[in-house]
Amino acid sequence: MTFNDLNSLGKKREPFLFICDFKAQNLILIPISELEKNDVEFCIKENYALKPHTNKLDKKALDFSEYKKKFDYVIERIKSGDTYLLNLTQPTQIKTPLTLKEIYDSANAHYKLRYKDEFVCFSPEKFIQIKDNKINTYPMKGTIDASYPNAKETILNNKKEMAEHVMVVDLLRNDISIVAKDVKVEDFRYVQTIEAGEKKLLHVSSHISGKVGADWHERIGDILKSLLPAGSISGAPKKSTLDIIEIVENYERGFFSGVFGVYDGISLDSGVMIRFIEKTKDGYIYKSGGGITLDSNAKSEYNELLDKVYLP
Repeated sequence: MTFNDLNSLGKKREPFLFICDFKAQNLILIPISELEKNDVEFCIKENYALKPHTNKLDKKALDFSEYKKKFDYVIERIKSGDTYLLNLTQPTQIKTPLTLKEIYDSANAHYKLRYKDEFVCFSPEKFIQIKDNKINTYPMKGTIDASYPNAKETILNNKKEMAEHVMVVDLLRNDISIVAKDVKVEDFRYVQTIEAGEKKLLHVSSHISGKVGADWHERIGDILKSLLPAGSISGAPKKSTLDIIEIVENYERGFFSGVFGVYDGISLDSGVMIRFIEKTKDGYIYKSGGGITLDSNAKSEYNELLDKVYLP
């Protein structure tokens, strides 16, 4: 499938689900009517009902010493001027008695997707929404354990987190300007509470919008291709940062940190595929990470990577 196929379906107002990998090289396109026979499930709910569960994970993460080497390399590239924000991710081996189907069914998230017996994601992060000829994106950057004293004030007043968020908002505003007019930041740095297994996390987001015109349906593929990879889980400047990610991460993200979404013939809604579990021949792998800037602390970033490995 290609992004032109999305344009064709949009022109006919034909509903579909799309799933795109991080590098925007692999695109899965499934008509809504054919989901069940493809063994694919999704759920997009803005206000989902919280379902209690006691599911836990055993984690075997990358050693901090190994993470520190990668972190230090990123800092050196920042000092060299090759990037100023890079989302560094790594895989964590996990163990759970649950199947991917069971993980999907019990997860609490705005954006849920299970693709066959290959991977599942349960993401709190929107990518883009298009409705009434208006495009919206909601970059999420900044995370803190909600149990931390004065957590909301701490995350909002943290200079490193502020700088990182400003960079992402600037990047996404520029990205949206490629496909839309009258681009503006409608809400800057608001805080959301996310259920993260045994704890709660606070995430900081912003809302950016623009006008795409009445012909956006037949340009869906072009719009998505122009915006990928998502800025919030790559970095800035995007091209050179992607080159560094290829070197430093030393593993394939695959569909993790790509995007999936649904077009119903009237509007488009999509999420970034974070909070992601992949089934491999060696068991389950949970992929996670966070943004690195010059002011980042290696231990804090490592802990954030681990905090994001949970079943919501």
